[in-house]
Amino acid sequence: CLPANQERFANGKLVTVQFHPSAQVVMTAGHDRSVSLFQVKNFNLRYVDGIRNPRIQSIYLESFPIYKACFSVDGEQVIATGTHHKMFFVYDMMSGSIIPIQKVRGVDERFLRNFELSPDGSFMLLTGTSGYLHLLSMKTKELISTMKVNGRCTASAFTPDSSKIYSYSKEGEVFIWDVRSRKCLHKFEDEGSLEGKCIAVSKNNQYVACGSASGVVNLYTTDVCLKENHPKPVKAIMNLVTSATCVTFNPTTEILAVASRETDEAVKLV
Repeated sequence: CLPANQERFANGKLVTVQFHPSAQVVMTAGHDRSVSLFQVKNFNLRYVDGIRNPRIQSIYLESFPIYKACFSVDGEQVIATGTHHKMFFVYDMMSGSIIPIQKVRGVDERFLRNFELSPDGSFMLLTGTSGYLHLLSMKTKELISTMKVNGRCTASAFTPDSSKIYSYSKEGEVFIWDVRSRKCLHKFEDEGSLEGKCIAVSKNNQYVACGSASGVVNLYTTDVCLKENHPKPVKAIMNLVTSATCVTFNPTTEILAVASRETDEAVKLV
């Protein structure tokens, strides 16, 4: 297969590559301040399209190197945050309009970079500084509530039913929040973690994976995470020698991908 974005290679580092949730479209976004959409055809072993992958559209956000971009759950919007900005952009693909969200009332942050979208499409969770987590309505982009972890929050993940949030702190603690009441249900220490980096919850809600700066990824069962303060991982994955910066489960919870952006080809499938 030829590169998906061959009709418009980025001029800078790509930070996001994501397939559209329902259409045959792939999005790329990065430090060259642009979001591009490309058509990708289905392929199987007998028939590979990959001849053109035509570019559908590119949008340019002036003076806004992108830190993260993500399709909304319904696939109608793209949310993009910048590397050094307190605002973020919403690209409405139905109307073709680019909507700047200059200031979220009640959110006082110097930068807004990392965020997560709930699987049911209702919420957007912004990771702030000093341990603050800001829960926004996906519909209005207005603040619903703010939560706070001890220390600094480095990563968060919604459960598949969007009822809970797992937040991983730089100090290696994981806080479990109830989305409806915004109360902390439980917290536990990730075994051996010197610095938390990334977290993922499996699609069947059976496992939680925590990746740390040492490269170790601990795999826990969710029922143990909700009860014990010092749970034992069912497996510790030690293959990475640099910081684990990404963990994600495949849709059937049979494979866990762990990766480090600090060195080339540092991706392991477990």
